[in-house]
Amino acid sequence: MTHSHATEAIPVEQTVEQSLWRAVLFETIKEWLSGPLGRRREAEKYLFSDAMDFQTVCESAGMDAERLRRRLKALRTKNIGILACPVSDILSALLAV
Repeated sequence: MTHSHATEAIPVEQTVEQSLWRAVLFETIKEWLSGPLGRRREAEKYLFSDAMDFQTVCESAGMDAERLRRRLKALRTKNIGILACPVSDILSALLAV
């Protein structure tokens, strides 16, 4: 294997890692939007109050934590028509880079 092949593999590993952490965020937001009450509360605390882990997960996902949090806060304040939208549509919009 040449040096150039080893270098080419690095972005693939990063993409896989980012996909994994995006899935973590996806599931947490999904719980916040439509999970049982206890899970919704847990997810909301994590999404809006956690300072360190949330930042780390967003960075690992290749996302801006503050931007995502602003989008989530806007969604939380609107809260009108959320239930009429498919959760997957909401999540896709929130997690768009």
